Amino acid sequence: MAKYQAKTTKTENSVDDFILSIDCDRQPDCQSIVQLMQEQSGYPPKMWGPAIIGFGSYHYKYASGHEGDAPIVGFSPRKAAISLYLGTFEGREELLSQLGKHKTGKGCIYVNKLADIDTVILRKMVAAVVEQYKKP
Repeated sequence: MAKYQAKTTKTENSVDDFILSIDCDRQPDCQSIVQLMQEQSGYPPKMWGPAIIGFGSYHYKYASGHEGDAPIVGFSPRKAAISLYLGTFEGREELLSQLGKHKTGKGCIYVNKLADIDTVILRKMVAAVVEQYKKP
């Protein structure tokens, strides 16, 4: 059986070039999210696959044997909304209730624009995720 190859891997593509390639209306929000996530995580932005901007990385391995690397936190400016990848962390539900206008999916938080949410809460969420990955 062929080994599973993850589609979303870190690339050397330029984050700035990617942001310039997206809808002009979303560019300021994306630049602000990059700055916020970089400040809170302490990691520089890196492209993961063709459309995810991630910060830091961790290695995962499932019981099935599937393993790979993923960003600790990240986001992607999709057509319908900005997808925030923050995973699960202690206090997530409480902070989500204070975040502002958003929707949640399986592992994502979707926001239409940065003005719809409280960026102080987003900062707390990013910090909580990063802190979780620093624990032994």
